[in-house]
Amino acid sequence: MSWILLVVAGLLEVCWAVGLKYTEGFTRPLPSLLTGTAIVSSMLLLSIAARTLPIGTAYAVWVGIGALGAAALGVVLFHEPITPPRMLFLGMLLVSIVGLKATSGH
Repeated sequence: MSWILLVVAGLLEVCWAVGLKYTEGFTRPLPSLLTGTAIVSSMLLLSIAARTLPIGTAYAVWVGIGALGAAALGVVLFHEPITPPRMLFLGMLLVSIVGLKATSGH
Protein backbone atom coordinates (compact mmCIF):
# COMPACT_ATOMS: atom_id res chain seq x y z
CA MET A 1 0.00 0.00 0.00
CA SER A 2 2.89 2.39 0.75
CA TRP A 3 4.19 2.03 -2.79
CA ILE A 4 0.79 2.87 -4.25
CA LEU A 5 0.59 5.97 -2.06
CA LEU A 6 4.11 6.91 -3.11
CA VAL A 7 3.30 6.59 -6.82
CA VAL A 8 0.16 8.71 -6.37
CA ALA A 9 2.24 11.27 -4.43
CA GLY A 10 4.72 11.32 -7.31
CA LEU A 11 1.95 11.82 -9.86
CA LEU A 12 0.58 14.69 -7.77
CA GLU A 13 4.09 16.15 -7.79
CA VAL A 14 3.93 16.12 -11.57
CA CYS A 15 0.59 17.95 -11.35
CA TRP A 16 1.88 20.70 -9.10
CA ALA A 17 5.16 21.10 -10.94
CA VAL A 18 3.33 21.58 -14.25
CA GLY A 19 0.64 23.61 -12.47
CA LEU A 20 3.23 26.17 -11.44
CA LYS A 21 3.50 27.17 -15.09
CA TYR A 22 -0.22 27.96 -15.17
CA THR A 23 -0.33 29.97 -11.91
CA GLU A 24 1.70 32.80 -13.46
CA GLY A 25 3.48 33.43 -10.17
CA PHE A 26 0.38 32.54 -8.14
CA THR A 27 -1.53 35.46 -9.66
CA ARG A 28 -4.26 33.27 -11.19
CA PRO A 29 -6.65 32.06 -8.45
CA LEU A 30 -7.94 28.73 -9.80
CA PRO A 31 -4.62 27.35 -11.09
CA SER A 32 -3.02 28.55 -7.84
CA LEU A 33 -5.63 26.77 -5.72
CA LEU A 34 -5.31 23.55 -7.71
CA THR A 35 -1.52 23.69 -7.60
CA GLY A 36 -1.51 24.35 -3.87
CA THR A 37 -3.91 21.46 -3.29
CA ALA A 38 -1.68 19.16 -5.32
CA ILE A 39 1.40 20.27 -3.34
CA VAL A 40 -0.22 19.59 0.02
CA SER A 41 -1.74 16.29 -1.12
CA SER A 42 1.55 15.11 -2.60
CA MET A 43 3.49 15.90 0.56
CA LEU A 44 0.85 14.29 2.76
CA LEU A 45 0.92 11.04 0.76
CA LEU A 46 4.72 11.08 0.73
CA SER A 47 4.77 11.43 4.51
CA ILE A 48 2.34 8.53 4.92
CA ALA A 49 4.35 6.31 2.58
CA ALA A 50 7.54 7.23 4.45
CA ARG A 51 6.11 5.73 7.64
CA THR A 52 6.98 2.27 6.31
CA LEU A 53 9.41 2.92 3.44
CA PRO A 54 12.98 4.13 3.96
CA ILE A 55 12.94 7.91 3.60
CA GLY A 56 15.89 7.94 1.19
CA THR A 57 14.13 5.53 -1.15
CA ALA A 58 10.72 7.17 -0.79
CA TYR A 59 12.05 10.65 -1.42
CA ALA A 60 14.21 9.61 -4.37
CA VAL A 61 11.31 7.79 -6.03
CA TRP A 62 8.92 10.69 -5.35
CA VAL A 63 11.34 13.22 -6.85
CA GLY A 64 12.13 10.89 -9.74
CA ILE A 65 8.48 10.41 -10.67
CA GLY A 66 7.94 14.15 -10.46
CA ALA A 67 10.98 15.02 -12.53
CA LEU A 68 10.30 12.39 -15.18
CA GLY A 69 6.63 13.32 -15.46
CA ALA A 70 7.27 17.07 -15.50
CA ALA A 71 9.91 16.66 -18.20
CA ALA A 72 7.59 14.50 -20.32
CA LEU A 73 4.68 16.92 -19.95
CA GLY A 74 7.01 19.84 -20.67
CA VAL A 75 7.66 18.30 -24.06
CA VAL A 76 3.97 17.60 -24.73
CA LEU A 77 2.35 20.73 -23.29
CA PHE A 78 5.03 23.39 -23.68
CA HIS A 79 6.93 22.07 -26.70
CA GLU A 80 10.21 21.83 -24.81
CA PRO A 81 13.00 20.26 -26.85
CA ILE A 82 13.47 16.50 -26.76
CA THR A 83 16.98 15.60 -27.77
CA PRO A 84 18.64 12.18 -27.77
CA PRO A 85 20.79 13.04 -24.73
CA ARG A 86 17.72 14.26 -22.84
CA MET A 87 15.86 11.05 -23.72
CA LEU A 88 18.86 9.04 -22.54
CA PHE A 89 18.99 10.76 -19.16
CA LEU A 90 15.23 10.54 -18.66
CA GLY A 91 15.50 6.83 -19.48
CA MET A 92 18.26 6.50 -16.89
CA LEU A 93 16.00 8.25 -14.38
CA LEU A 94 13.24 5.74 -15.09
CA VAL A 95 15.68 2.85 -14.65
CA SER A 96 16.78 4.39 -11.34
CA ILE A 97 13.20 4.64 -10.07
CA VAL A 98 12.49 1.02 -11.01
CA GLY A 99 15.83 -0.05 -9.52
CA LEU A 100 15.07 1.63 -6.21
CA LYS A 101 11.73 -0.16 -6.05
CA ALA A 102 13.27 -3.49 -6.99
CA THR A 103 15.98 -3.24 -4.34
CA SER A 104 13.96 -1.66 -1.53
CA GLY A 105 12.98 -4.90 0.16
CA HIS A 106 9.40 -3.66 0.58
